[in-house]
Amino acid sequence: MERATIYSIASSLGISASTVSRAFSRPDMVKSSVREAVLAKAEEVGYQPNRAARGLATGQTGVFGLLIPDITNPFFPPFVRAVQHAAGQYDSEILLIDSGRSQNAEEDLVRRIRPQVDGLIIASPRLPSGRLKKLLTGIPSVVVNRAVRGLPAVLCDNSTALRQAADHLYQLRHRKFALLRGPSTAWAAVQRARAVREWAEGRTDIEFTELGPIEAQFADGRAAATGVVDSGATAILAFDDLMAAGVIAGLSDLGETVPRDRSIVGCDDVLLAQTMTPSLTTVTAPLTDLGQQAVTTLRAVLAGQPVRDLRLQGELALRGTVAPPRRRRR
Repeated sequence: MERATIYSIASSLGISASTVSRAFSRPDMVKSSVREAVLAKAEEVGYQPNRAARGLATGQTGVFGLLIPDITNPFFPPFVRAVQHAAGQYDSEILLIDSGRSQNAEEDLVRRIRPQVDGLIIASPRLPSGRLKKLLTGIPSVVVNRAVRGLPAVLCDNSTALRQAADHLYQLRHRKFALLRGPSTAWAAVQRARAVREWAEGRTDIEFTELGPIEAQFADGRAAATGVVDSGATAILAFDDLMAAGVIAGLSDLGETVPRDRSIVGCDDVLLAQTMTPSLTTVTAPLTDLGQQAVTTLRAVLAGQPVRDLRLQGELALRGTVAPPRRRRR
């Protein structure tokens, strides 16, 4: 049986070989009906485009690099899946790398994969802005959940939803609040802390305590529970869901339960937040949109198009970990 090529597909469809090639390499330049016909015929005859040959012809690898700080954090798997799905719509692949929350590893890994990819999506990088900009000089890049002047960014802004969460706790008659700040090098931690801090400013009828910085890890949240109890806070706003889950476990170790003894709010709405008992009140991050927009923005950068920072909004999800404060015996 003769091997299928772009020429045999073109001949069978009555179109040019260059159109077939563009259907795989530049699908945005081909009518959707034509691309669908090409893909259907390619599947029928068992044709797979040669990525290496296409790279020689176009100067592109068809691969995007995706750097994340911690694959074990439940925020990132659905985000990675969303990026991979979005890239697949353009016949591109993802090269995933995990820095293990290390600034030095971020630099080393980016330098190593630069020659292998057309562009980079950097999620929640820990590097200082100056080093990050220098590192990404000369490579099309998009930063996710970090605003760096001069670098295109796709951001999840949870500020409004976090203030709504604090308002809800206040309306439930909580007056003693604790903010558990995230990692000191995380942009999202700074933004979230600022939103809650601004909410608390000017309120003379509350007690407000900040604890941290604390790593976004279950064990670190669990260890922070003692500080929460010592603070006397009945309402806790944690940096993310994983930290919140750790705090709940730590409170249990100390003989307390949520929300009977204390109420807690997380952030991100990862699967853990929905499946734990009671389910976690949190801020839902638009992870699918975040991944889709990261890929869309990177493709615009690759095409030389002007891009703006894009801010997506989180939404408050009220569930089972908040309740009015329990009156305690004196």
